[in-house]
Amino acid sequence: MRSIPIILITVLTFISCARQSALTAELTPRSLNAVNLEETLSRRDELIMAYSLTSYDAKNKAVGVVNGGWGVESIKRGQQLDLSAVGPQQAKPISLQIPRNGRIVASLVLIEVDDYNQARQTMAKIQKIHNIVAVPVGLLITAAEVLTPLKYVSAGLVASGVGLQLLDKLDNDDVLGQSSVELHEADLRKKKQRLVHVPSTFSGRNMRDAFEYRLEYDVTLKTVKIQPVRQ
Repeated sequence: MRSIPIILITVLTFISCARQSALTAELTPRSLNAVNLEETLSRRDELIMAYSLTSYDAKNKAVGVVNGGWGVESIKRGQQLDLSAVGPQQAKPISLQIPRNGRIVASLVLIEVDDYNQARQTMAKIQKIHNIVAVPVGLLITAAEVLTPLKYVSAGLVASGVGLQLLDKLDNDDVLGQSSVELHEADLRKKKQRLVHVPSTFSGRNMRDAFEYRLEYDVTLKTVKIQPVRQ
């Protein structure tokens, strides 16, 4: 009879180890402020925004990606949008689990629209695969290559089966700005960090027209329990 407590302790220990906790990152666009516009004649810019989360395991292999999109939205100078408020102007959050001892890259691109109908079609495709996890086959970083936020977003969309290359449809004047942040799972656990707030300013000049946008987004870290896989 004395062996029963030992067996019970062993079983409980196994269950405790099996139910490990995992970190999940959630990317939420918060606000967009149009300080100055590129289009001075129409006094409005038409914009879209594409964003993604890409996860890498401890061996630096890309293992998952999710995508999100916002727009097409018309914005005037001095206008500020609350992107997190529920409604037609909301940029819906995306989330992805961070592998143990791995990392995650949050990327975001703000784009001015030239062809409204084409932009609407692009957004419709992106929204169909919103927050659906895909495996980014072939998304590798070599020592000689550093992926830009635009390349991350574009590769994520291709991995999700959208079948488009943003890089092929854009020129330098279309991209108003891009931003990314890289987070390592071990550092987040050590610091017990639960929120990363990212303010970004996108500014420049296209011929005679100057523009400036201020964008803010958050990456929130949440802990979830992983249930053991039953054979």
